[in-house]
Amino acid sequence: MITVVGWDGSELSARAVTRLHEAGLVVGPDAIIGRLKLNAATARDTSLLETIEDHLEHGEGPAVVLAQGDPGFFGVVRELRAHGLEPDVLPATSLVGRAFARAGLHWDDALVVAPSGPAQLPRVVNACRAHPKVALLVAPGVGPAEIARELAPTTPRALIVCEDLGGPDERVTHSRMGEATTRPWKDPDVVLVVDPLHRPGERGWVAGARPGPEEWALAFGDDGIPPEVRAYVLAKLGPRLGDLVWDVGAGVGQIAVECARLGAAVVAVERDEARCAALRANVLEHGVKVALTRGQAPPALEPLPDPDAVYVGGGGLDVIDACAARRPRALVCALRKVEQVPAVLDRLREQGYRGEGTQILASRLSVDPDGAHRLTAADPVFVVHARPAHAG
Repeated sequence: MITVVGWDGSELSARAVTRLHEAGLVVGPDAIIGRLKLNAATARDTSLLETIEDHLEHGEGPAVVLAQGDPGFFGVVRELRAHGLEPDVLPATSLVGRAFARAGLHWDDALVVAPSGPAQLPRVVNACRAHPKVALLVAPGVGPAEIARELAPTTPRALIVCEDLGGPDERVTHSRMGEATTRPWKDPDVVLVVDPLHRPGERGWVAGARPGPEEWALAFGDDGIPPEVRAYVLAKLGPRLGDLVWDVGAGVGQIAVECARLGAAVVAVERDEARCAALRANVLEHGVKVALTRGQAPPALEPLPDPDAVYVGGGGLDVIDACAARRPRALVCALRKVEQVPAVLDRLREQGYRGEGTQILASRLSVDPDGAHRLTAADPVFVVHARPAHAG
């Protein structure tokens, strides 16, 4: 029999104590084993599955696995069950629950991210850019310093760093981002990344990320590309939580706003001040987060973090080159003239992308004063979408 016991620094339940006394083997982190008086043989959890299997094979009695907090929440229960083992689980308060409790914050509207290592840092940072409240379960290479360094200076956030939760050295620190990059941290458990300007809305019905929008390809007026074209562009961009999308030549922010509503982090690049003002108004109207960079591409793109997807709404072939050089998984642009398409496709091919083009012509149904129905055709738009040639 295998029992997984969660530990949060408080006194163990009678049932957990009994399982520990009956155990022939206890496996867990040194930090927890060292605080408990155990009679059984102990082992570190660095090679958990091999240790458990060897113990069970020799029939040396029940085994107990010790874990931080709730072991069913991004914890060891997943690993055991994936290996065909069905443990009895005695959970404790999760690290995330304790972190928010120590900070005095509700967390039903918080995203929880649990990266496995530094390769996932960009996606974690993008989630923090797009969402006002994120709990990060710290991993090697993904902690308060790395998060603060990536977010600054375009995305101001307050960091609440929780160290040794439930232990003798427990410390909860409210940190500015500049401080977080230089301060020595002692094995932090959880970092809460909070937008200080965010005000919670009505109580939701689902924890974490909000449900997707009930409608997209919105009507923004006559300025910009038609909704029918925008729907196709969004389908090819595929914006999602954890992505960073560039909207280059953003205009009034139609694509930027739509991508943000679908959960992505977004940077809009626009040079015209009047359009920037309209873009800000659209962002406020729809209650989304969009980072605005006013400037001329390509130079304005240089300091931006690498994108996952790019929409090019304006600019020449030099803009296409600059965007493709950052290797997004998807690059989409809308063109008004069919004569522009071959040059764009050729340039994308030179940059190592496989491109395709589609003409979209929408006819709108209208009703005359006499009640007659008519179709009015809009000007065609040519959409070029591309992915790296080596992609599937």
